[in-house]
Amino acid sequence: MQTSFTEAQLRDPDTRDSNTILRTCVHCGFCTATCPTFVLLGDELDSPRGRIYLIKEMLEGGKPATEEVVTHVDRCLSCLSCMTTCPSGVNYMHLVDHARTYIEDSYIRPWPERLLRRTLGAILPYPARFRLALAGARLARPLARFIPGRSMTAQRLRAMLRLAPASVPARSPVERPGVHRAIGTRRARVALLAGCAQQVLDPAINEATIRLLTRMGVEVVVANGAGCCGALTHHMGQHDAAMAAARQNIGAWWREIDGEGLDAIVVNASGCGTTVKDYGHMFREEPEPWRGRAARVAALAKDISELLAGLDYAPTRPAPGLSIAYHSACSLQHGQRVTAEPKTLLTRAGFTVREPAEAHLCCGSAGTYNLMQPEIAGQLKTRKLANLDRTGADLIAAGNIGCLTQLGDGAMPAVHTVALLDWMAGGPEPAAVTQVMARRAALLPAI
Repeated sequence: MQTSFTEAQLRDPDTRDSNTILRTCVHCGFCTATCPTFVLLGDELDSPRGRIYLIKEMLEGGKPATEEVVTHVDRCLSCLSCMTTCPSGVNYMHLVDHARTYIEDSYIRPWPERLLRRTLGAILPYPARFRLALAGARLARPLARFIPGRSMTAQRLRAMLRLAPASVPARSPVERPGVHRAIGTRRARVALLAGCAQQVLDPAINEATIRLLTRMGVEVVVANGAGCCGALTHHMGQHDAAMAAARQNIGAWWREIDGEGLDAIVVNASGCGTTVKDYGHMFREEPEPWRGRAARVAALAKDISELLAGLDYAPTRPAPGLSIAYHSACSLQHGQRVTAEPKTLLTRAGFTVREPAEAHLCCGSAGTYNLMQPEIAGQLKTRKLANLDRTGADLIAAGNIGCLTQLGDGAMPAVHTVALLDWMAGGPEPAAVTQVMARRAALLPAI
């Protein structure tokens, strides 16, 4: 694709990078076939190729973003399926991230949307605030059906209340900073990203991760000062907040690297993992030592399935006779290109793994997308659940808390992959498995 940025514009590193990305695109259109919003809406401007044209015109013009550009960029899930499909290697992730920051800096949104975005950015990355907000939402949840109107504001309010869990789990001891010693001979030492929203919505995921790794001889550190990875604010274009969160993590993990050392930084929420692995790019223009430390942290980052595959995970229980519909989170299969490891581990653990049709399409969670674009997210959720149900499996397994929250109210219980692997290697039975076993027992004829 030809571009016409001025020399002055190209002095900006983000514009210079976007220019390189734009010039890589050859207009082939392969991306349209795997883009969830194009599949649903059929609008060229809601495809990666269409958005690339809009972003190019916006950045070249150097003027405030228009309502048209904002509408179609906002509808992008950042699922990155287009990057898996693209034969030219267009880095759409960095391009759309730049576009979102540009929009945030140049476009004045309607006040209800500005308020919502600021509220989400001020609450979701902070576990204590998020826990308090969920407690309030839980009380207001029965009122969702009484919110009138078809306006976007009304839809978003209903979506937020519907997504609020019926109960908020108690705080877990593992979310506090500390060191969890390896059982037996220490094979490795890793830092675990405890995260933000996940430790509130499902603290059992971190608990299962720590149990499993320590039994496998891995010392697990929850570093003092580490928190939200920055993904939530980053994908809303809130650049400064995202960089501050990333800087805090880099500092916390660097103290561990500089101390006893780390063999890996383990992430069990794939949406976070994609961002942590991109810290090197995010800090590419920062002065040293931040640039070098960010690159080192990014190089150490691993999804939990990558680490377990390298540690020769093996079950200790007999095969449970359960089949798993494996949902490959977009951030894992497209963002990190981790595809085989979770399925291989589940099979090794004794499960029958089934893959749904349209496995490349997003479930509609996508960070805050199911709150900001509830109608499209709802359609994608319905489509994904139908494909998962058709597998005839007992459970849904996924490696991302957003997907588990989005799909958790379907016909099949949804559970994190690591909880199943921990169970089969000696850990407690996950609640989702207990639910399936109870259903099976209820269907057995009376003896």
